Amino acid sequence: MHLNFAFTAVQVLWTLMFAALLVLLVVLLGRDRVRRFPWFTTSIVLVALRLMANRLLYGRMPPITMNAIFLVQADLAALVSLIVLIELARRAFVGASRRAWIIGTVAVLAVGVAVMVTWGPWPAWKALTGGGVFGVLRLMQLAAQKCDVLADVLVVALGLLIVLFGRRFKAGWRSHTQQIVIGLSTAAIAQMAIRGIWQAIAMSARPTSMDEYQRVMGLQEKLYNASNAIYLVVLVWWIVCLWIDEPGTKTAVEAVETVAEIPATAGEVIAPAEEAGAAADETKQADQ
Repeated sequence: MHLNFAFTAVQVLWTLMFAALLVLLVVLLGRDRVRRFPWFTTSIVLVALRLMANRLLYGRMPPITMNAIFLVQADLAALVSLIVLIELARRAFVGASRRAWIIGTVAVLAVGVAVMVTWGPWPAWKALTGGGVFGVLRLMQLAAQKCDVLADVLVVALGLLIVLFGRRFKAGWRSHTQQIVIGLSTAAIAQMAIRGIWQAIAMSARPTSMDEYQRVMGLQEKLYNASNAIYLVVLVWWIVCLWIDEPGTKTAVEAVETVAEIPATAGEVIAPAEEAGAAADETKQADQ
């Protein structure tokens, strides 16, 4: 008996990712994490909307309109990702001096901008300023790509700083801030690695037939599927970590105090019963 599955790997990954995003949003709302991480929650909402738009609109609209919608979403998501980094950095390094903030910010930005400038080819200036709809779309695409590279480098640098110095402030191990940054750093490293691999393949590949071209494009799909699979693992990581309360929070402390009070409460219930039994024995001896 041969099993025939009608779903492709792309469809399975899309379904699992969308379901994981919805579960993560439920955790963020139900466990009251939105109040602490509003921009991170916004970024998760944008990822879910982009997934849904890609599934519902792809191939069903004119190409120019569809590309305009996708590029607007990409630019907005890139901008929000940068704001998320500011939100996490402020929560991770509460109490740091102004000098430390300035030095750390300048150093991280310098590394991020250097990588953003040198990563990948830049289009010709005439192609960006050619005017018309296509020029605007090319400019929007360039902004989204470069902001994504900048955000990936910055989040990796921020994750390294939090792992090294977060314990001195309020971002030690098992803190939600560090757990979110670890997930973002993992996804960013995977995305940069896959982007670099595909860039190397695209520059070296010289397909001479349709079969070779399809083979190269099939390799691109496998790379993107690998990136999506890693992001799915990151989503599961966030769901588990954000469901659990941080050590030292009010909810966690109340749970520990409740467990600690159980033996004392049981002792208070047993003691009056023993006293009542002793009083009954004394009454019987007096009657005799």
